[in-house]
Amino acid sequence: MFGSDKYLPRLADPVLDNLMAELPAVMLLGPRGCGKTTTALRRAKAVLRLDQPDQAAVFRAAPDTVLAAATKPVLLDEWQNAPEALGAIKRAVDAGAAPESFVITGSVRSRHLTAGWPGTGRIVPLNMDGLTVSEATRATGSAMVMDQFFSPENPPTGQHQTAPDLIGYIDLAMRGGFPDVLKLSASARSAWFQGYVEDLVHRDVADLAEVRSPAAMNRLVRAIALNTAGQPSLATLAEAAGISHRTAVVYLDLLQELRVIERLEQWGANHLKRLTRTPKYYVADPGLAAFLAGDSPDSLLQSGTRLGQLIDTFVMAQLRPLAKLALPRITMLHLRSEAGRREVDLVLEAAAGQIVGIEIKAGATVEARSARHLAWLRDHTGQAFVRGFVLHTGTATYPLGDRLWAMPIAQLWQHRSG
Repeated sequence: MFGSDKYLPRLADPVLDNLMAELPAVMLLGPRGCGKTTTALRRAKAVLRLDQPDQAAVFRAAPDTVLAAATKPVLLDEWQNAPEALGAIKRAVDAGAAPESFVITGSVRSRHLTAGWPGTGRIVPLNMDGLTVSEATRATGSAMVMDQFFSPENPPTGQHQTAPDLIGYIDLAMRGGFPDVLKLSASARSAWFQGYVEDLVHRDVADLAEVRSPAAMNRLVRAIALNTAGQPSLATLAEAAGISHRTAVVYLDLLQELRVIERLEQWGANHLKRLTRTPKYYVADPGLAAFLAGDSPDSLLQSGTRLGQLIDTFVMAQLRPLAKLALPRITMLHLRSEAGRREVDLVLEAAAGQIVGIEIKAGATVEARSARHLAWLRDHTGQAFVRGFVLHTGTATYPLGDRLWAMPIAQLWQHRSG
C-alpha cells in the first residue's frame, strides 16, 4: 500500500472503506488540495496518474486493456485529463468487476462533460472536504457530533477547560483546512493561498468552461469572501465583479462545482411564511476566505461583523463534512425572514424531518436572549424541533430553555473536561 505514517485519519476513511468493500468503483469528490489523492493512495495497489502526459497517452490508446492489467484496487488520479476512463470503468463494472477495483479522484463534475456521464449506477461518489480541527489534531469522537445533536438525550453540562480562547479560534479559522497549509507561517500561507487562487481562476475553472475574464472571476471570489456567511444579492455580487447577472450565475455555478463556495438554501417549512429566497454564501475554506478578504487578527478584533462572519464560516467548515457523510445525509439550510426579524444561522434537517437549529456567536457570553430565534423556530415547528444550540467561543455548556443549549464551538472536536 502507498501511504505514510504522517497520514491524518479522515472522517471519510471508514465510509470509503465500507463502500470499497462492497462496490467496484468509488469516486472521491472535493476541492483541489483537500487530500483526496492522499486518502486514495492508502487504498491503492496501482496508480494511473492521468495528469502525467505519458501515462495519459498510454491509457487513452487502450483504456480497457490498461484497466484490466492493473493490480486492484487501482487509483485513477485526475481522471478528467483522460475522460475515456469513465467509459472504461463503466464497461468493467458492467462486465462484473469485483468490489474494491477502482478508486477515482478528480475535480470536474459530470454535468460539464459534453460526452455525457457514464457513471450513473456504476460509480458511487463520496464527498471530501478540507481538514476539520478534529482531523488535524487527531481528536476522537467528532464523527458522533451529528448523532449527539439529534439524540433525545441532553448534552452534559460543564466546563471545557481546553477550549481555545477567541484568539485561538481566530488562528484556527485563518489557517483553514488545506493539509498543505496547516504548518506554514502566516507569510508562507498567504503565498500558498495566492497561488491557489491563481490556479483556480486560470486552470481549474478552464477545465469546466471558458471564462472570458479571469479577472472578473477573481473579483467575484473576493466579493463572496467579503460576504461569506452572508446573503448578498446576485446584483451585488455581479456589480462587485463587473459582470452581467447571467455571467454571475454561470461563474457562481462553476465555483460551487469546484467546491470553492457553498450556497445554503432557505429552509422553507410550509407553515412558515415570508421567508427570503436568497441563499447564504460561504467560501468553503475559512482560511481562504480570510486571505481573500485581507483579514488579520487585529482587523478581525476591530470588526464585530467581520469576526462573526469568519467564525460562522469556520464552524460551517467543521460541520459540513459531518453532514455530508451522515447516512442518510443531513441537509444544511438557513432561515431568514424577509424583514430580517427572524434569523437562524444553520438549520440541520434529517431525512425523517427532524430539525436542529444552530446559532453561531463570536462572543463567549451567551444568555437566554441569544436563543430567541431558536425559541421561535421551536415554537413554530413543534415536535420536529429536536434541539437548538448557540455555539460560542466560551467554555461552558448549559441550558438556555426548553430544548435550547449554549455550547462551546470546541465541543465539535473535543470531549468535555472538568
